Amino acid sequence: MRTTVCVTGADERPVPLPAEFRYTMADPYAVRLSLGTPLAPPVEWAFARSLLADGLRRTSGTGDVVVFPRSPGRPDAVRILLIRPKGTAALDVATASVTTLLELADALVPPGTEHDHIDLDYVAEQLTAGLD
Repeated sequence: MRTTVCVTGADERPVPLPAEFRYTMADPYAVRLSLGTPLAPPVEWAFARSLLADGLRRTSGTGDVVVFPRSPGRPDAVRILLIRPKGTAALDVATASVTTLLELADALVPPGTEHDHIDLDYVAEQLTAGLD
């Protein structure tokens, strides 16, 4: 699902960027977010679908991704913090976009049934990527 996010880095003004959320049955616990510009390769993040769903109701997450149900100054947006050793970026995403993504994901794989949809070949491929 394509959308636009407003990205804010430390001491920077918000910048709108094209983004794409992806969800597949092959990795039923994860949501993937791709951010990019036409001039640079996209930056990819993966995080738990449940983290995003919980973040619609309350602050959720303690690691590299933290989701807040509202963005300061934008009551119609969810704030996602992406935390890296080099710095933190705040992404403001329309709540309607996040809700639509989760509704589509829930239609494919209802919450609580993810274990029935795990593709073990895919998991093994991801775990061994780059080991050769």
